[in-house]
Amino acid sequence: MQQIKIGSIYALLAFAIALTSCSKSDSSNVSVGQIQVGQAVSASTPLSGAIKGTMLTGETYTINGDVTINAGDTLLIQKGVTVKVNNAAAIVVKGTFVSLGTKDAPVTITDPSRTKTTGSSTATSDSAYAGGWSGIYCDKTCPLLVIKWTHLDFSGAGIQSIPFTGPSVGDQYCIYFGNPNGNFILEDSWIYGTPDDAVRFYGGHVNIMRNTLEKCGGTGGDGFNAKGGTQGNMAYNLIIGGATNGTKSANDGGIQPQCMIAMYNNTYVNDGYRNAGTFGARGGSVEVENNSRALVYNNLIVNCRFGVRIAGGNNVTAKVYLADTTGPHTGDPIAQTMYGHNFYYADDVTLANQFLPTNIAQAVVTHPQASDVPDMATFLGASYTFGMQYDGTSLVSKNDPLFVNYPLPNKNYQTQASVDSYNFHLQATSPAVGRGYQSFTPISNVPVDANFGSSGITGPGKDLGCYQLDGTGNQH
Repeated sequence: MQQIKIGSIYALLAFAIALTSCSKSDSSNVSVGQIQVGQAVSASTPLSGAIKGTMLTGETYTINGDVTINAGDTLLIQKGVTVKVNNAAAIVVKGTFVSLGTKDAPVTITDPSRTKTTGSSTATSDSAYAGGWSGIYCDKTCPLLVIKWTHLDFSGAGIQSIPFTGPSVGDQYCIYFGNPNGNFILEDSWIYGTPDDAVRFYGGHVNIMRNTLEKCGGTGGDGFNAKGGTQGNMAYNLIIGGATNGTKSANDGGIQPQCMIAMYNNTYVNDGYRNAGTFGARGGSVEVENNSRALVYNNLIVNCRFGVRIAGGNNVTAKVYLADTTGPHTGDPIAQTMYGHNFYYADDVTLANQFLPTNIAQAVVTHPQASDVPDMATFLGASYTFGMQYDGTSLVSKNDPLFVNYPLPNKNYQTQASVDSYNFHLQATSPAVGRGYQSFTPISNVPVDANFGSSGITGPGKDLGCYQLDGTGNQH
């Protein structure tokens, strides 16, 4: 086993950051030797307080109180480790946190008192939305958060004391990242059950790829919610049964640089039904709002409450403000908000009526796209003005994406919030196959490294959604 001293981590990081402008095709299955940082963490007694070093393969660790990775320290978790977190404890990261599970031996961080369930799921009946352990909270001093092939189950209990400036007591996220100058890589992992956002970003260079989110958000909350200071990619994720949006960009917080997110080749299923707020003031798949920019391409959106929603109002009550649709701004990671080549399916007219979100509680500026499935530009005609209501009756149960194993029509869309035994890969005859738009470039702003960076910035796929017929994309 290779051992690396903590001081050497930063030399590695410097090398990795030099590769920031590089990108690779999907390399999530690259096999690398395990490494060790500092001393082994003992699994013999429950953990709390300051922690650093390496959690070793095959060990089971117990956390009974908040643990902190101090600035300048590193905690590395090797493959196959299980971490049981009791007493609603939080993992506070002021230094570096790296979890290196593999496909064959993932890491698991969980509340051991909770058990996953299948079938119908509601906010009142399923403890997944109550939160068990408090989550991972990363300070402005955290230079690097890397999570690969890791199960993050039953998080979001609500932090009990403010760990640093930014979060508030009671916040209920699985992951909070707050360093605009830091790097955050979440790849090939699973988040199961949160009361609020699965991931809340207040800054950072991010690559969020090939993950699966289930049962995220009790009566509100998004899957991936990027605020001001955040730039990067959200791609090849499967997001099922989220309370509100699967992916969102919003320039909240007054943090620079401007929030810019490339959201592509995601699969959104049954999202948007547990939000208890004003109908029409939030979305159900993709949301771009509050002076943020986004690229939104190649997404597969099935039985979600709203389609791609480009917010257009300044409704103070709803706290949703105009997306940045200006430009092009030459030289920026995203020159201008652009979207298209997205695929929609609905089993109810109320959903088909929102393939193109309309002005209900607030104005929207989502234009119909001829490249979408269905072709909303042709369906609505030249006289259509964005935001107008329309009759989508003829679109109901049309354009079945032909998943390998998920029967459509399916009227259980409001309560089926987990993957269970279903298979959301595409059949070879799917109308989503071969329709991917590939003439855009993802944001490449994170280090590419087998251990201390991204496994690779996967570019846009040939097929729509997170699963590609050639085996690339999401690996779950």
